[in-house]
Formats: sequence, structure tokens, C-alpha cells
Amino acid sequence: MGELIYKNKSYQIIGACMETHKELGKGFSEIIYGDSLEIEFKKNNITYSREKRFSFKYKGETLPHYYITDFINDNKITPEIKTIESLTSSHFKQTLNYLAASKIELGLLVNFGEDSLTYKRIVL
Repeated sequence: MGELIYKNKSYQIIGACMETHKELGKGFSEIIYGDSLEIEFKKNNITYSREKRFSFKYKGETLPHYYITDFINDNKITPEIKTIESLTSSHFKQTLNYLAASKIELGLLVNFGEDSLTYKRIVL
């Protein structure tokens, strides 16, 4: 089995997510977890940008709608925040589409909506 890409950085991000979930528990909206996660990133010196826009092209033309990431860490990883009962295959497909649009290799699909934090690594 190959080496995980961005292993150390993704562990840091997941650790920040775990700390956020430990502090808040489940039941809040995505924006509350995002705001809290931003504090954890700052506290742990994790480089990030928040709510960056990525355009989509169709046959060479830029579409009027775009994707806004929850976060991008080090221009390499995009955590996708969810607050749902459980992750489904449509969430994985959505994250893959976001990775394709942003040209970022690794997505972390993170669900704060369960009793324990759940996450999946998704590689483009």
C-alpha cells in the first residue's frame, strides 16, 4: 500500500476537527463548526484560507456559478464540512467534483453531525 499524501498535515487538520467536535458536540450548523475550526487552525498554526471560490468551465466558457470551499489548507487539502446524520456516496461524489474544480489533490470529508466525528480522505 502506498504512502498517504499529505499525511502529517491531514492529521493536524483532523486533530483540529476532533478538538472542535469534542468541545461542541453535534447539533450545530456548518457555519458554527467552520468558525470554531478556524479558531483551532489559528491556535495550532495551521495555514488556511476560508471560503475561496473556484469557477467551473464548460467547453471553454466560465459558468456563472462556482464552488466555495469551506477551507483550503496549504493549497493542498480541502476539508469539506458536513453536519448530517451520516455520510453518503453523494457526499463523496460532491467532494470529488470540488477537488476536480479546484485542482486540489486531497479532500477531507468531515461530518460533525454524528456522536463521534467521522471523516474520510478523498484523493483526486
